Amino acid sequence: MQVLHFPDDPRPPWILHPVLALGNFDGLHRGHLKIIERVKRGAAEHGGVAMAMTFDPHPPRVVRPEKAPPLLMTVEQRLEAIDRAGIHSVAVVRFTPELSRWEPETFVRTVLVEWLRVAEVWVGANFLFGHGRSGNFTLLRTLGQRYGFCAEKIDPVRYKEFVVSSTRIRRLVAEGRVDEAGALLGHPYVLVGTIVEGRRRGRELGFPTANLQTANELIPPHGVYATTLEVDGVVHAAITNIGVNPTFGDGTATSIETHVLHYNGVELYGRRVQLGFVQRLRDERRFAEVDGLRAQIEADCRRAERLFSRLSV
Repeated sequence: MQVLHFPDDPRPPWILHPVLALGNFDGLHRGHLKIIERVKRGAAEHGGVAMAMTFDPHPPRVVRPEKAPPLLMTVEQRLEAIDRAGIHSVAVVRFTPELSRWEPETFVRTVLVEWLRVAEVWVGANFLFGHGRSGNFTLLRTLGQRYGFCAEKIDPVRYKEFVVSSTRIRRLVAEGRVDEAGALLGHPYVLVGTIVEGRRRGRELGFPTANLQTANELIPPHGVYATTLEVDGVVHAAITNIGVNPTFGDGTATSIETHVLHYNGVELYGRRVQLGFVQRLRDERRFAEVDGLRAQIEADCRRAERLFSRLSV
């Protein structure tokens, strides 16, 4: 993947007739993927380069940090997801307080026209840009006519009765409704991180766990989940507990502990993995004795196995 950074990098000469997907793309959900598919088709039709443009940090972090939402993806995850979707050239705009004060036309002229020289720009239906979010699609199209590029938008994407949006997905994840979030995303909600040493209590109970250390901001609420753990490109069925291990009563820090069902693979310590959330199974709870906890984990595993047998994981 080719990653350009504004304003640090010059425009490379290999970018010809860029067809651009413009947005934040947090989560890379069904609506985002529709924009990307249209951009890829437009680039192929006109012999251009399919590109995406995103922002770092997330604009609300700069404009209204006290109200900025936790993000569904790290920047690294976002770039990897865009690459997997088939766009291999991405422009990352460094969003600064100065840039946040630019009028919409200043952004279009400076970034889209003078720096990238776009031929086409595709956005979502509710795309807003510029100081105070004063620019909308109508203005973008007008500016495109002035500066010589075509601006188009994708109508809202619905899943069943819901309009797909990053805001709605964040709310679903925060409420533990990870199966619904996955339906709007088009894939499970994923945490990416490294497996680190834990207290090995799961091993003592007969259910060894992998403890995830992650830079992701939005962690599902405490509870037990049916999950998948991807290691070296191989997806394994698993269950995950998020919480403080109340049965043992000696911790306050939240841990993310995953037991892989029937795992006999490589040692996981130090490995980068992807943890996908399929369905919430139950709340985290305190047991009066360890045997009760062990019996509940066995029941959780059986329930997860029944679920995965239907999903062919």
